[in-house]
Amino acid sequence: MESSAKSRPAGPGYGAFVISLDFELHWGVRDHEPPDGPYRRNLLGARKAIPRLLKLFERYGIAGTWAIVGFLFAHSPEERRKFEPARKPCYYDKSLDPYVEPLGKGEADDPLHFAPSLIEEIRSYPNQEIATHTFSHHYCREPGQTLESFRADLDSAIAIAADRGIRFRSIVFPRNQVNPDYTQALLDAGIICYRGSEPGWMHRGITRQERTIRLRSARIADTYIDITGKRIVHWDKVLERSGLCNVRASRFLWPYRPGLKGLEEKRLKRTIDQVKFAALEDAIFHLWFHPHNFGIHLEENLKVLEAILQTFAFARERYGMRSLSMSTVADMVRAGFRLSRTETEQTRARATHEESVPA
Repeated sequence: MESSAKSRPAGPGYGAFVISLDFELHWGVRDHEPPDGPYRRNLLGARKAIPRLLKLFERYGIAGTWAIVGFLFAHSPEERRKFEPARKPCYYDKSLDPYVEPLGKGEADDPLHFAPSLIEEIRSYPNQEIATHTFSHHYCREPGQTLESFRADLDSAIAIAADRGIRFRSIVFPRNQVNPDYTQALLDAGIICYRGSEPGWMHRGITRQERTIRLRSARIADTYIDITGKRIVHWDKVLERSGLCNVRASRFLWPYRPGLKGLEEKRLKRTIDQVKFAALEDAIFHLWFHPHNFGIHLEENLKVLEAILQTFAFARERYGMRSLSMSTVADMVRAGFRLSRTETEQTRARATHEESVPA
């Protein structure tokens, strides 16, 4: 049932479909998954998944936002050290310290910790925004890290990206550990938006000590059962008082599980229904996942994603829904929705292509 236009909050007059991907490889799981353990298959599989995802995005005209750990930009340990901050986080939990991780000579012999070729491949496709996932997968709410260590880490991420002609405008906090005390540091660095957590107590960004089986079970259950309701984001809720934009997540795309095969149709239907609802409400639907979530069962995961993209394509044709990057959403909100169709495309292109960054 289509809702009345009078009841809709302020916005540009159409819905937006946002996809963000946390590209981290082993840096995102190193505290609980050894590089030679069983999860290695997933991480290596991410390298096969990314080219397939890019082709799928191109086919459906998807503007993806790729939040990339700064370490992955480096070609070698020596290059990474060149950009490392002088002030590093001193986590109380030493398992979180990424600087002690053994490294190979580069991407060829250490594909879990270096990925410059994949970053360049992402950049070669249209409408793909490169965002930051911090330099070292900096955990912004873990005991021991500080505002100073975050600023230094962010400066390093910006510097190694600038060396490739990339300027960040969006950030995804590792493990969604959004820290409001770091807002000004983001604005000072030219970051205009971040991805907030999905609605619901079970989806909040948590520290390592806050992880529980109950929390994870609730997150998985919410994938199949309607616990948290509609996940759309209204345009008038994006801009915060500080001037930073929260392009809040709507749903995490859980990977295919053979043991839950019988529930796949229900999982897909929940996501598809929410995309349609966002289109009808002229609101935002923000899907997110990690490339390594597609590292195994690649074909099954791509099939689910393509079904979602087909729903978006229908919503684009029927209701005028658009695929936008995180920074394009933020630009539109900050401009008071005054961006024309041409300006929207230009903004999207700016997030996609190389920019010249002043020294």
